[in-house]
Amino acid sequence: MQSKNFARNIEDFVCENCGATVKGNGYTNHCPKCLCSKHVDINPGDRAESCGGIMRPIGLEQKKGEYIIIHKCEKCGFVRKNKSSADDDFNYILKLARKLAEQR
Repeated sequence: MQSKNFARNIEDFVCENCGATVKGNGYTNHCPKCLCSKHVDINPGDRAESCGGIMRPIGLEQKKGEYIIIHKCEKCGFVRKNKSSADDDFNYILKLARKLAEQR
């Protein structure tokens, strides 16, 4: 069940971090190659945030067997959690997990 504040937008985009062309499915909110996102939503999918900064993956959580990517906006510092996708580069998720483990 989606949050009542969720707005599904099917949008393709070019990642501003790595340049990958990403085919959106209405739930896509980050690049599957580098896991970066863009700070464009106040509520998921509404495109009402004017910041527009790149949101970099800064953490990972695991919940019910799924990876949750924690993004932080490099422009304003906003933090949001997003589910990983089956399309995500799992090697990049593992690389991020190793990096985070080394930092601890």
